[in-house]
Amino acid sequence: MQNIKRVGLIGWGAIGASIARIWRERPPLGHTLVGVCVRPAQIARTREELPPEVSVCQNLDELLALRPDSVIEAAGHNAIQSGGAKILLQGCDLYVLSVGSLANDELRQNLAGACRQGGAQVLIPAGALAGFDGLRALAQDNLVSVKYTSTKPPAAWIGTPAAAVFPLDTLTKPTVIFRGNAAEAATQYPKNANLAAAVALAGIGLERTQVELVADPSASGNTGVVEAASASTTLHLKVSGRASANPKTSAIVGASVLAALANRTAAVRYV
Repeated sequence: MQNIKRVGLIGWGAIGASIARIWRERPPLGHTLVGVCVRPAQIARTREELPPEVSVCQNLDELLALRPDSVIEAAGHNAIQSGGAKILLQGCDLYVLSVGSLANDELRQNLAGACRQGGAQVLIPAGALAGFDGLRALAQDNLVSVKYTSTKPPAAWIGTPAAAVFPLDTLTKPTVIFRGNAAEAATQYPKNANLAAAVALAGIGLERTQVELVADPSASGNTGVVEAASASTTLHLKVSGRASANPKTSAIVGASVLAALANRTAAVRYV
């Protein structure tokens, strides 16, 4: 008889709600959603949108009391900073969507220590990108260069440092609003550059990974491009898709989390 894995979810924004919706439509084999942790103001609405067997929690302690085997973070950098180590120390694997938080060296090291102590893992879903398996392979083959380019409509960059420098409302052509390394991108654009950090951590690191962020008034969705080269191989990939209800994130992110869960319990796994 298959051992059913218990899963908790933190966050009820565009991504968290999409994870729950996709779960109802196409539940990942071998997993059950036992609880969702939300802000107090979201409790009533979340209860209405979830089946009765899924608990709605107002803090992390309530969620961990449900004894999840893994927890999905879809709540932003603060959730990782305040609760990531606690989750891992309880022996729960942690699926991190706010990967930009891992650009903080101290936090990353603390989480690694919690993983060792708790016997758990930090897991990074593909999100709105692909090719992390290829990057990992190239990293074992003297990876020498990686560049990540993220293109989104101008509205996706509202509320970021770009808004103080560029006329986002009146752009007429694609405009590079940031050019630098992944560490800088993750720090300055925490809600937009999570994939930049993921690419960097899978490849040659935060300082050596080059990043361009582009505001394109003709873009109808979000596009990510990775260009990498090792001693023997080059990698070029492009993923385009529509945005979620939050223009800063892509609609496919929720599905990528459930795919990662399903892969862990599958008889045949992609690694």
